[in-house]
Formats: sequence, C-alpha cells, structure tokens
Amino acid sequence: MLEDESEEEPKLKYERLSNGVTEILQKDAASCMTVHEKFLALGTHYGKVYLLDVQGNITQKFDVSPVKINQISLDESGEHMGVCSEDGKVQVFGLYSAEEFHEMFDCPIKIVAVHPHFVRSHFKQFVTGGKKLLLYERGWMNRWKPSVLHEGEGNIRNIKWRGHLIAWANNMGVKILDMISKQRITNVPRDDISLRPDMYPCSLCWKDNLTLIIGWGNSVKICSVKERHASEMRDLPNRYVEIVFQFDTEFYISGLAPLCDQLVILSYVKEISEKTEVECCARPRLDIVQPLPESCEEISSDALTVRGFQENECRDYHLEYSEGESLFYIISPRDVVVAKERDQDDHIDWLLEKKKYEEALMAAEISQKTIKKHKILDIGLAYINHLVEKGEYDLAARKCQKILGKNTELWEFEVYKFKEIGQLKAISRYLPRRDPVLKPLIYEMVLHEFLESDYEGFATLIKEWPGDLYNNTIIVQAVVDHLKKDPQNRTLLRTLAELYTYDQRYGRALEIYLTLRHKDVFQLIHKHNLFSSIRDKIVLLMDFDSEKAVDMLLDNEDKISIDRVVEELENRPELQHVYLHKLFKRDHHKGQRYHEKQISLYAEYDRPNLLPFLRDSTHCPLEKALEICQQRNFVEETVYLLSRMGNSRSALKMIMEELQDVDKAIEFAKEQDDGELWEDLILYSIDKPPFITGLLNNIGTHVDPILLIHRIKEGMEIPNLRDSLVKILQDYNLQILLREGCKKILVADSLSLLKKMHRTQMKGVLVDEENICESCLSPILPSDASKSFNVVVFHCRHMFHKECLPVSNTASSVQFCNICSAKHRGPGSAILEMKK
Repeated sequence: MLEDESEEEPKLKYERLSNGVTEILQKDAASCMTVHEKFLALGTHYGKVYLLDVQGNITQKFDVSPVKINQISLDESGEHMGVCSEDGKVQVFGLYSAEEFHEMFDCPIKIVAVHPHFVRSHFKQFVTGGKKLLLYERGWMNRWKPSVLHEGEGNIRNIKWRGHLIAWANNMGVKILDMISKQRITNVPRDDISLRPDMYPCSLCWKDNLTLIIGWGNSVKICSVKERHASEMRDLPNRYVEIVFQFDTEFYISGLAPLCDQLVILSYVKEISEKTEVECCARPRLDIVQPLPESCEEISSDALTVRGFQENECRDYHLEYSEGESLFYIISPRDVVVAKERDQDDHIDWLLEKKKYEEALMAAEISQKTIKKHKILDIGLAYINHLVEKGEYDLAARKCQKILGKNTELWEFEVYKFKEIGQLKAISRYLPRRDPVLKPLIYEMVLHEFLESDYEGFATLIKEWPGDLYNNTIIVQAVVDHLKKDPQNRTLLRTLAELYTYDQRYGRALEIYLTLRHKDVFQLIHKHNLFSSIRDKIVLLMDFDSEKAVDMLLDNEDKISIDRVVEELENRPELQHVYLHKLFKRDHHKGQRYHEKQISLYAEYDRPNLLPFLRDSTHCPLEKALEICQQRNFVEETVYLLSRMGNSRSALKMIMEELQDVDKAIEFAKEQDDGELWEDLILYSIDKPPFITGLLNNIGTHVDPILLIHRIKEGMEIPNLRDSLVKILQDYNLQILLREGCKKILVADSLSLLKKMHRTQMKGVLVDEENICESCLSPILPSDASKSFNVVVFHCRHMFHKECLPVSNTASSVQFCNICSAKHRGPGSAILEMKK
C-alpha cells in the first residue's frame, strides 16, 4: 500500500478500509464518500449509499438511484443526509426521522450540500449544483422554495458550506457567498484553463469558518475571509477575501485537507512507462506540506498502491477527513484507504524496523503510559539479540543490567545464551550481585570459564563478588586442582587465600599471604583477630614489613607479649633491635629488662641512636655501656658515660686528646661548671697555641682571662692573639656597660615606686557608719555624733578605736596593724589618727 524507501520516518500510517467495504467494492465501485465523526457514508456507481462504522462494517444501506451517486452531504449532527446522482435525482432526508425531500432535474446534479446546522428548524436549507446553484429553503406549510444563487458559468462541480459561507466552483473559478447578506464576496479565477474541469475538478476545503483552501490542477491557494473596514465599504460587500498563501505542486491535485498548520494533498500522478515509453497512470501520492507565502516545504511524501490505480483518472480520487481524529480517507473506485497520524507505537515500530533499538527503547520508556502495542521488556530483549548478532557482546551484556532488571529467569536465560556463543566473560561483569541474586550454578559456571582461560579475570571476580554467591567449597577445590599443575602461580595462590578468607579458614589464608608477602596480611590479622596464629610467624612478618609488623605487635601487647616477641626474634638480632628500639621510643620503661641487651644492639646496628638511648634510659647499666663503648672506641658515647659516672676530668681528657676539639672541650667545661675542669683545660692548652686562641675567645664570661694570659710563655706565637685580646676587652667593657645600665634602671624604678607609695599613703580614707573596729567589732563611729572619739586607720584599711589598740612596748612612736603583723603581711603603719 505504501511505497517508501527513504530513511526518513513517515508522518502517516495507512490501512485499507475492509470488512463491509471489501464486499461492496468486489461488485461495485466507490464514487464518493463523506466522513462524520460517528460514521462514514459511501456512495457507489450503482446508486447505493452505505452507512459504515469506522472499521468499514455496513450499518445501513439505501437504494437511491440506478446510476452513479455524485455527492453525499451530512450536517454537523450527522442526523440528515443529502444525496445527488447522475440521473438528476436529489434527495434530502433524516436518518433518524421521517422527513424527506425529493427533487428531479433534467440534467445530472454533480453536487449537493445541506446546511451545517440543518437539524435546527430555522436552518432547513440545502443547495444543489448543476447548471445553476440553487438554494432550497423550507418555508410556509413545510414547502420547499428554490432560489437561484448563481448561474451562467458552466456546471457547478463542487460546493462546500461552512457556517454562513458557501464556496462553490464552476468552469470559471471559485466563488464565496455570504448567506447573511446574500452577497458574493469574491471570485478566484481558475489558473490553468487548458485543463478540462470535468477531468481535473476543483478541490475545496474549509480549514475553519474563515479560511478556504482551493486546489485546482497543480495550483493551491489558501484564502482568508476578512471584514471590510466601515470607511471602505461604500457599495462593496462587508467582507472580502485575501489570498494569504499560493503555490504550485508537482502533480495534479485530487483532494485537500488541513493538518494543524500544514496541508495534506492527494495528488494524481502520470509517468512515462520504461517499457512502452507511453504515459500511464502511476500510484497516487499523499503529501504533507508546510505552506509558505509563495511556495511550500515538503514534510513527507508517500506513494500509495491502491487497487486499480493504473485505470484511474484525477477525478476518480477523493480525499475526505475527520477533523476530530486527524483521519484521512483516500477514496478510489476499487479501494478506500485510511491514513492516520502515527502514534508512539507506530514510531517505535518504525524504529524497530530500521533496527534503531536504542532509540526505540528510549521512546518506549518515555511513553510507557501511553503505548499499547509494545512492551519495554520485549524491545529490550530484541535489542540484546540484535547486539549479539552484530557481535557487540560487551554492549549487549551491559544493556542486560538495565533491561532485565530484577527478573532472575530472564537473567539466567541470557547467561545460558551467552554460554552457547562462548561469551560468558562478556556478561560476567554485569551479573547482579544483590537484589536479585541468581542461582549459585550461574556464578560457578562463569568462574569455571575464567579459571580455564584467564587467571587474572578469575581473581578479579573472586575479589569483587560476595563469597555467598557461589558454593565456596566447589571453587576452592577447582583452584586447588589447577595449583597442582602450576604450584607457584601467585595469582591462583592469592585467590585461594581470599577464598579461604570467605570460608573463615583464616589460618590457611594467612599462611598463603605470608608466603606471598601479600600486603593484605596485616589487614587480615586485624580484621579476624589472628594473633594466636602468628605467634610462631613473627620473623616472617618482620621480614615482610618490619615497620607494620612492629606497630601491630606493639599495639597488641595484650595478645602477644613483649617477652614472646623478643624470644621469637632471638636468632635475628637486627629484627630484635628494630622491635626493641620502637618499644623504647613508645615507652622508656616497658622494656627495661632488655636495656642492657639493647646497648650491644644499638652499637651493632644503629650507632646514631646509641647516645640518645644512653641519655634517655634510666635502667641502662653504665659500667656495661662504658665497657662496650670503650671496646668499640665510641668517643662521644664514652665521654657522655664518664661524665654521667662523675669522672669529668677523664671525659675532658678524652675530648682534648681523642677529639682534639677545643670548642667541644669548652662546651663540656661550661656544662659541668667546675673550676678544676677549667684549670685542667688551661693546663692542657697552655702549650698549644690554637687551643689558647679558642680559650681566649670563649672563656671570658666564665673564667678570669688573666689566669690564662699570665701562664702564656713569652715568645709563644698565638694565632690571632690581638683579635682575641681585643675581644676580651670588648667583652669586659660590655659587662661594665651592662652593670651601669642595670644600676640606672634599678635606681629609677626604686624612686618611681617610692613616689607612688607616697602618693598612695597621702590619700584620704572614707570612714562611715558601716565600718567597725577590728578589735571590739563595734561601729567605728559613735552613734552620738556630739561625743568625742579617737580612731586609728592603717594603710591596710583596718580601723581601731584608739583605746582598743594595745600600748606599744617599743621606744618607736610608729604603730603597726596587729592583724597584718600577725598574718606576716608586713607591718602597716598608721596613716591617720582621727580625734574629736
């Protein structure tokens, strides 16, 4: 029916009107048809009119005439029908009432049109078109009165009535009549007068109440009826027509219909036969175009294979449409085809036909509530099959996640399908692991596939998949069997350790990890508390990673004791030292019983940390340490030990003789702050000019330089002596200046504080009724102000009645506060004596 080889999706879909229509057209031929939203009315060449439902089933039949039915007209309600035939018969009747009108003409009547609102009593009107345009109106006593609306321009072959406007076409052109004013408001002339109007009839179609579409020959005009401005009216009709769009088509027009702001055009096509080179009738075309002011844009174009198209002429085709549903009916003598706007189901059909499965799946997901024909799952399965056929196995497997979702049966079906084509590896990464979970057999099947050909892939799956997806025992045995062939395969060993871990056989897993020196050893020990399993594997752990091993052992002393670790490392002193050193850094006292052993360990493996150890340890035997250091000739350590044992003179001697470092000797003497050491240092240095220079430069603030200078032998050459003496003098001058400066500051501060104290003691003190005598605890002021009183107030703010103070035994006239004196705060002399 539809011939379309392009990749562009069609806008319409087509189907033949069958059922009763098929029966009718086997014996008769269609001549015209009118479409109502509730039913169809089909006229035939044998004078029959059939009422059909939208599926083409016959609901009613009328024998109108023995000859061809030219036109059928229905009002908007679908209750009244007008029929005209080739023998001049016109009949208007009610489909559901008894009213009926008959009229016979002496010529063929090509067209009839009933008023759109014929059902109303005051709109009982219809028009007929033959040689004249006649208007029939029902008047007094139900009589029908005819009146001529137009004549004299040839046969009238088409009439379309919309609202108050009637458009008709005759041999000269198209006219529009305003039924309110009974005035013709336009005349649109025919463009190509060479075409016979009976062979290439005019097609008329009202898009709305004010827009008329005209198609004639290969010309299309879209006219708009507009109101004329009152100032322009004069003797002119109050309405006029403006042609807003005009364009030519490639073929001859057989019918027109609106589709939103676009046009549907049924075209009659002629072509030259390739065999006979004679012009013949081709398939009619149904085009959708977008009108432009002087041209059009083709949206779609479909060639239709209707029955008997080779014998049809332009006048044999008609296009009718149902406004409410966008249904378009292509009528030909032997066929009636229905064109519908394609819905989402049709769109998906087309995508599937073009193998655009991804787009079809997306379209179905977006419109899943509106599609009726397709299911998302079916489209998805077809997509997976398509990808598998193309060899895109990874993409097909990835799409399974989205398409199969939680359907375990479909998952298992797809896995077996991938197994059949040898692509289990492709789907392995996408198998569900939680909600849903497939049968263990599925996962085991995939693991065996990898185990046979890809150890790394097998290891990855074991690591990624939860251990409860499959039977662990079966997989462990399979790995063990493969290890028999390749015992040193690290990948298989590592994977076996992981399987043992899933199976909670942690001891066996730990053995493998330690053999492999795997980084997960410590994590495994911590996670599963395997400290009892590593008591005899401490050396292995230390060999693997001493830092991590020591940290772990020290963090878990309660599980593996220090003594146990030291014992295990007895034959590996270098590892023993690492452990004890870290233990000492954490706590200087925990490993005190091993401090003596550590002296030798530090001396052997870590001398830089020996001196810090000797300084920080309080449990180290100094004699043993001194012996070891002297044996190994560790001068710095020996000096420290001699000094710590109180033998500073021997230590100083070693510094001078062994190190020959005067600065270090001076520093040592400063630390000890012992006059005898300075004396020894001077005696040792007196015959060594470089040492004398060092002493002169450094001892000025600790020892009197004169003691050294007097002992220098005459004639001895001392490097930089002048500079050293100048520095001594400068240091002396600096000390004198500092002392004088300090003295000035001290005097100034003393004077300032004395003045402040004097100002403070000169201030008055408030005495009121709330103050009490610190001795008798009665108010300090008498209740009777006229009485005489004597009060003593001290600087400490304690107050006494004069008579309450004890008599001073000293010869001095200065009194002191008894309270402050008793508390050792320092005596407060009386600052005020009040008398009255």
